[in-house]
Amino acid sequence: MIPRLTARAGTAGPSPAGFDRRLIAPMVLGSVLNPVNSSMIAVALVPIGVAFGAPPAETVWLVSALYLATAVGQPVIGRLVDMYGPRRLYLAGTALVGVAGLLGALAPSLGALIAARALLGFGTSAAYPAAMRLTRGEAERTGQDSPAGVLAALAVANQTVAVIGPALGGLLIGLGGWRAVFTVNVPLSAACLVLGALRLPTTAGQRRRGVDLPGMALFAVLLVALMLFLMAPREDRWYLPVVSAGAAAAFAWRELRLPDPFIDLRVLGGTGPLLATYLRQLLAYTTAYAFMYGYTQWLEQGRGLSASTAGLALLPLSVAALTVSTLTGRREAVRAKLLVGSVLQLAGSAVLLLVGVDSPLWLLLAAGALLGIPQGLIGLATQNALYRQADPERIASAAGLLRTFMYLGALGASAATAAFYPRRADTAGLHDLALFMLAGSALLVAATLPDRSLGRLTPRTPRKA
Repeated sequence: MIPRLTARAGTAGPSPAGFDRRLIAPMVLGSVLNPVNSSMIAVALVPIGVAFGAPPAETVWLVSALYLATAVGQPVIGRLVDMYGPRRLYLAGTALVGVAGLLGALAPSLGALIAARALLGFGTSAAYPAAMRLTRGEAERTGQDSPAGVLAALAVANQTVAVIGPALGGLLIGLGGWRAVFTVNVPLSAACLVLGALRLPTTAGQRRRGVDLPGMALFAVLLVALMLFLMAPREDRWYLPVVSAGAAAAFAWRELRLPDPFIDLRVLGGTGPLLATYLRQLLAYTTAYAFMYGYTQWLEQGRGLSASTAGLALLPLSVAALTVSTLTGRREAVRAKLLVGSVLQLAGSAVLLLVGVDSPLWLLLAAGALLGIPQGLIGLATQNALYRQADPERIASAAGLLRTFMYLGALGASAATAAFYPRRADTAGLHDLALFMLAGSALLVAATLPDRSLGRLTPRTPRKA
């Protein structure tokens, strides 16, 4: 039984007949907490390293800790959202963001700062699954099914914040030092708490169930061990994939025997289209992050651009992604977006094979713009596909798992970049990375072209609560 969304907390009068637009502000503000913290830290790593006398090999854990915590936290908290409703998890998660921001601002050591970043990761994991559950809940309440505009608003807001995050971080550091990058989470958390308390609906009539804590723990072990290996794949870390495989086997054994598991592998295993969506998410973001990490490093070391100029050279990517998301967001067209996006990823990866130290500026900018278009198309398409394919009772945990596959793609891309740039980001390494991206894009086309079920993902009339 799906938790039923009832009264609007803090508001008077009946709920509107259509989608309650009062929900959009807390949904969007909560969902941007993760990308703003992911992007602001990029400009804070150097001053933090100077402050604590830490080398880049140690400050990189400020990035990794957030990735690890979020990859585990999204599906775990998403499952709790499915069970107990979005309101309480949204409020708890955004409150944790404020606490983590305060702890980070006062951190006396790098270790404490890394712990604060991990707390931030868990806190920011609640809003996106809650937003997906709220969208499904509104469809249940109204009997109408038109989520494309709402989901597009979430995607555009996240992309916009990811773009302005480094600039915002630089401004905050200029005004108050690197600790301001953490302090800003306190007012953001307060705004989410006020909006959430006033506008998010209460949940009534949910069936009380036990939480599968052992299943969640096994899932965390398999995922953390796998991600730690992907972050630095070396022969002396052979035990990490072994631990991950063992945890995966124990997790599967347990989940297949529980009547109400954390992740229902019986349903998931019988839902080929949803598994294909997760695979496409992994492939698409492996290529996207490989370009973001690898191309940026090459612009600075191989092409000789300054860090600020290299950042400006990536603006066409961001502008293209935002423009495409804005223009196409209200039309689902899942299969068309995936096909066009995967083909353009192929084309953009091929263009990188033409790039060299003497390439004209227009070609460097064009490569970014070309690869920005599929970022806008594929992100929207996978989000809409998941909304249609996932079990409505598990929409939040399914959405969290979609984000987990995105982070796995990011870590896979990071490992590939390190492998192709063993000493420095030279042109030969960039071309090898482009071939890696071409292979991933070709697999994405192969995973999309024969999947006729994508063309049948049409709006369905939901049950009224």
